[in-house]
Amino acid sequence: MMPMEIAPKIYDVGVTDWTVRDFHGYKTERGASYNSYLIMDEKICLIDTVKACYADELLEKISRVVDPAKIDYVIVNHVEPDHAGALPQVLKAAPNAKFVITMQGKNEALRHYGDGFDFMVVKEGDSIELGSRSLTFVPVPMLHWPDNMVTYCPQDGILFSNDAFGQHYASSKRFDDEVDETVLFYEAKKYFANILWPYARLIGGALKKVGGLDIKMIAPAHGVIWRSKIAQIVERYAAWGSGVNDGSLVIAYETMWGGTETIARAMVEGAAAAGVKVQLLRMDRTPCSTVAAELFEASGLLVGSPTLNSGMMPCIGAMLIYLKGLQPKGKKAATFGTCGWAGGAQKDMEALLTAAGCDLQPGFNCKWRACGDELEAARQFAYEFAKNL
Repeated sequence: MMPMEIAPKIYDVGVTDWTVRDFHGYKTERGASYNSYLIMDEKICLIDTVKACYADELLEKISRVVDPAKIDYVIVNHVEPDHAGALPQVLKAAPNAKFVITMQGKNEALRHYGDGFDFMVVKEGDSIELGSRSLTFVPVPMLHWPDNMVTYCPQDGILFSNDAFGQHYASSKRFDDEVDETVLFYEAKKYFANILWPYARLIGGALKKVGGLDIKMIAPAHGVIWRSKIAQIVERYAAWGSGVNDGSLVIAYETMWGGTETIARAMVEGAAAAGVKVQLLRMDRTPCSTVAAELFEASGLLVGSPTLNSGMMPCIGAMLIYLKGLQPKGKKAATFGTCGWAGGAQKDMEALLTAAGCDLQPGFNCKWRACGDELEAARQFAYEFAKNL
C-alpha cells in the first residue's frame, strides 16, 4: 500500500507515535507524530525526517514509493532530534543526497549527527528546482531554535512549516477537516503555549515573511495538515503572538492536609461570583504543560501551597520553574496558602512568579487551616483579584 498523497506526487511518509506521553516535560496525552514528506519530481526530495527510533519505518515507507538511494535532496528545516534524528540512517540510504540547511543548522547538525553530509547551506529567498516544482526557503530563527526555517512550494501552494502550526496529536486522519475541531485547536494552542510562548514576540515577523505567499496547505512536522482552516490558524497565531488575555483565571495549588485545598475551593467561589471563568488545577495530579495551556489565554494566576520545610511543595516548585522558562509576562498573579509555626512557601512562590515576568499582586495566607471568617476572607480576596483582571 502506497503512503498517502497529500498532493499529486507528494507523499506523507512520516510516523505516528501513538504511545509517547512525555516530550521533555510536555505531557502529550494524545500522542504525537513526526511528519516527513516525499516529493517525486525530476529530482526527488525528502522534507524533514523522524526520530531516530523510527528511521526504519520512515525508510520502509519511502521504499514503497522509490528507492531511497535515488533521493537528491533532504530538506532539514530543523535539526532537533524529533525531526532530524533519522538523518544518519537517511545518509546511509541516500549517500548522494544534498542536505539543504541553514548555516546555523549546519553547525548544530555537525554536533548532533557528525560529519559526512553533503550540506547545501541556504539563506532567505534561496530556492532549488526539482523539475515541475521548486522549493523556496525562509529562515524563521528562534521559532523555536536558531536554525529553524520553513520551505514553500509555490506550484502547490504548500508551506512545509516544521514546528510552526504543529500539534502533538496522533491521528489516523491527516487533515484538519477530518478531525474534531475543538480538539485540534486546543492541541494547537497547547503546542504554542509549551513550545513557542517564550518566542511569541517573533511570530508577527515570521507571519509577515510568509504573508505574501499563496498558501493552500500548511504541512507541519507535528500533527495534522492544514488545508481547510488555514485562515483560522494563521489568525490565532497572530493573536497568540501579540498576547491574549481573555479575562479568565487559573488557580493552581498543592495541599498537604487539606488546608490549602479548602482555601483554593473558596477562591473558586469568590472568583466565580465576580463573573470570571475559573480553572482549578491540583498540581500533584496535573502536568505542568496543562497549566501552561490553560494559562496561555487567561489573565490571571493564583498559586497556592502550604509551607513544607520552610519552602513550597515540590509540585508547585516544579510548575513555577516550568512557567519561568515560558515567561508568561504580564499575567496578574498572587500566592496563597497555609503555614504552621513558620512560613516560607509564599516567599519562594513570589520569587519565581516575579522571575517569570508575572505582574505580582499581594497574596493571602493563614495559619494552619482556614475556617469561618478566614474562608470568607479568601472568597473576598479571589473576588477582588478577579474583578481586577
